[in-house]
Amino acid sequence: MNYNKVIGLGETVYDIIFRNDQPLKAVPGGSAFNAIISLGRCGAPCLMCSEVGDDRVGSIVTRFLAANGVQTDYVYRHPGTQSHISLAFLNERNDAEYQFYKMHDALSMPLDMPEVNAGDILLFGSYFAVNPMVRHYVCAMLERANAAQALIYYDVNFRRSHLPDLPEMMPRITHNMQMATVVRGSREDFQLLFGSDNPDEVYEKHIAPLCDTFIYTDADQPVRVFTPRFRTQYAAKPIQTVSTIGAGDNFNAGFCYALTRCGIDSPQALSQTDEKTFAKLISYGQCFSSHVCQSLDNYVSTDFAKEIKELKN
Repeated sequence: MNYNKVIGLGETVYDIIFRNDQPLKAVPGGSAFNAIISLGRCGAPCLMCSEVGDDRVGSIVTRFLAANGVQTDYVYRHPGTQSHISLAFLNERNDAEYQFYKMHDALSMPLDMPEVNAGDILLFGSYFAVNPMVRHYVCAMLERANAAQALIYYDVNFRRSHLPDLPEMMPRITHNMQMATVVRGSREDFQLLFGSDNPDEVYEKHIAPLCDTFIYTDADQPVRVFTPRFRTQYAAKPIQTVSTIGAGDNFNAGFCYALTRCGIDSPQALSQTDEKTFAKLISYGQCFSSHVCQSLDNYVSTDFAKEIKELKN
């Protein structure tokens, strides 16, 4: 195994969580950010490529990354800007409806990026991956990871609020899928992108021509997996949900963590993974996700991380 590190590429936000219109908690967040915090807590070598504002929230976010074992050398602090804020309103099912306060026009990422090596995992997605203001950086990182034969994990995570801009975004989404080793998305993602909630149709028409390996999630329904070698599904255990805010992000974290535990350190190794080993990868994703759904945190707890580190393969 030649595993090195996990690189998170994405935005950072400060999540303020509401229930019944009353604030419950405020935590640093962001799609790749949530995953990378969980990975850092579980002892995986990792770093974050992102940007924060030149304000108190930016300091909170950066300190939080470092405190959880995440390298912050490539978290760019943009002078004279404010950090992003997200309001997450939990409904009766504890699913979140979001309202964002972001200075997208002020986004900027210098072309100062980490080295990517064979055995690394690049984890990216959400709006950051298609935002024209930082697209040059995303593309450069994808090219660097592809040249190194690193694993590239793309979480689509497309928001309904961006639907009016979909025609402009679709070429970027397509390019991201084409560069990825794994594409993961939810039923809602593909309903918005392709008008389909049929995972077989989504894979055959839209994903397979671009990326061989596809993971389709649908809340508490079975996870569907598509590869050139097999198609299967994995049922989820029922849980009492407190919040689904970090559910998908931590599925990503668990899956990537399992890649490191199973010694799957290249696109070629993943393409040769059998169904039994893939079941282990999915089970880690489901385990991380289920744990986070039972709290108001966006990432796994330190107690959970300790237990995971003590598990034998």
